[in-house]
Amino acid sequence: MTALVDGIARDGYAVAPAFLCAATVGALRRRALALDAAGGLVPAAVGRGQIRRRASEVRADRIAWLDESAASPAESAARAAFETLRVAMNRELMMGLERFEAHYAIYPPGAHYARHLDRFRDDDARALSCVLYLNRAWRPEDGGALRLHLDEVGARDVLPQGGTLVVFLAGRLEHEVLPVLRTRASLTGWFSRRQC
Repeated sequence: MTALVDGIARDGYAVAPAFLCAATVGALRRRALALDAAGGLVPAAVGRGQIRRRASEVRADRIAWLDESAASPAESAARAAFETLRVAMNRELMMGLERFEAHYAIYPPGAHYARHLDRFRDDDARALSCVLYLNRAWRPEDGGALRLHLDEVGARDVLPQGGTLVVFLAGRLEHEVLPVLRTRASLTGWFSRRQC
């Protein structure tokens, strides 16, 4: 956890190549793909409230929110790891992170997500974005990299290799998912601060 905390403090983002063990990542991948095959994932939307809409020109992934009350053993293990991360971020950086929400995201071939911030214009509760990749043997030619747009130093592309976790400041780093050429799976979540 120290490298993740240090990366957030220094750069506003961090990458951990083996955040969870391969068995847990594999179980999460199978769960996401099974839910998708059963029609349990729905096309993602942009915005919220009355302005929430589907916009395939912006994003074309399918999602299913995790239900903590019906969590699989792998989902419980992932939540425990994210809780350890939350405690470390709060202890070392005093971020005030309280709530965690997450969903599975499946990007079918050809899908992408245009450049954006993970914060609503009228709500700054989301503080830290987390993307845990669930893919096997991902290659650069498969596309689907997460492109982080960094202040004044260009961009960094992160391949969606299974087990890799990317964390970044939700309101600071614009990012995008480059077009994918094979099905791409992740567990994507956010830590939020308390709203006054």
